[in-house]
Amino acid sequence: MSDNALSETRTLGWREFIDLPDLGLYNIKAKVDTGARSSSIHAFDIQPEEQDGQQWVNFKVHPLQHDDSEVVQCRAPVKDSRQVTDSGGHRTQRYVIDTTFNLGGEQFTAEVTLADRGNMLFRMLIGRTAMNGRYLVDPKLSYCVSHQPQTTE
Repeated sequence: MSDNALSETRTLGWREFIDLPDLGLYNIKAKVDTGARSSSIHAFDIQPEEQDGQQWVNFKVHPLQHDDSEVVQCRAPVKDSRQVTDSGGHRTQRYVIDTTFNLGGEQFTAEVTLADRGNMLFRMLIGRTAMNGRYLVDPKLSYCVSHQPQTTE
């Protein structure tokens, strides 16, 4: 990366809020994970189907950290299905979709794998392929391009 490109690259903190508007998901608290190749979202009740020769996947998401009361039904075309090795070394077969990321006002399309992250602290990981060429990560910072949403409580 050239010095000019480096100076124009935005910095992310180790956690950020992200919107996935194609899926109807907003203010998802995500861990920015340079150790993860792929981005991943917590998905459950994953149901594949074929429609007009195209493979689709229906799934549900609990979008709020530490809260399973809200459920969002999502649907997306399947891009791929591949073996993914998690941080514990466990290999699982996962559906891969392309979806729009809205991160700090910037929109771009990136791959996301669907995985049961119910026992994980963050409902979403932003992996390095989504960040590549767009962002640098400063692990001592949080919410560099996003702000924690205001609660109405």
